[in-house]
This record gives sequence, structure tokens and C-alpha cells, in this order.
Amino acid sequence: MTEQLKVDMIACDGHGVCAELVPELIGLDEWGYPVLANAPVPRELRKHARKAVTLCPKLALSLGNR
Repeated sequence: MTEQLKVDMIACDGHGVCAELVPELIGLDEWGYPVLANAPVPRELRKHARKAVTLCPKLALSLGNR
């Protein structure tokens, strides 16, 4: 199963928690909003990706099937 991170840019406030938890998959733009890798989440990073989804202050981050 391939999963990919998605962000609801309307809900996101740009806290940057996600980028701190999974810098391999999430960067920040010049305003502090997430820029997601356009790729499936590798198996070794799934645990970290799920944690980033759980800890998103605005619940704007999700992990779903591609």
C-alpha cells in the first residue's frame, strides 16, 4: 500500500511542526507553510509521518492512499 501526505492549505496556519518531524518529506516555503514531497511515504518514514499528522495543531495534515 502506498500512502502520501496531503495538506489542507486553508486549514494550515504554518506552525512548521510537520517539517520538524519529517524533514525528509516536508519543507517550508518562505512564509513557513509546508511544501510536501510529491512521492509516496517510504516504509521507514511512515511512523514519523503518522506522528506529524497526529501532532498537527490545526489537523491540516493527512496521510492517505495515493
